[in-house]
Amino acid sequence: MRTSQWQKSSFSGEGNACLYVSALDSATIRLRESDEPDTILTTTPTALSALIRSAKAGRLDHLGTA
Repeated sequence: MRTSQWQKSSFSGEGNACLYVSALDSATIRLRESDEPDTILTTTPTALSALIRSAKAGRLDHLGTA
């Protein structure tokens, strides 16, 4: 696997609740959390964009309720 720079989300504060993102190329985005840096989620820009749009629109709000 190629190495790439990890960038911390601008919405992450200080501490252990940070989200990092890295792009291997124009078709592959990797995400990891500071608490579990060895666990990496790989996705595409299109899929990540759809997830972010859905979250912003509130279409995922029901997932956080018990």
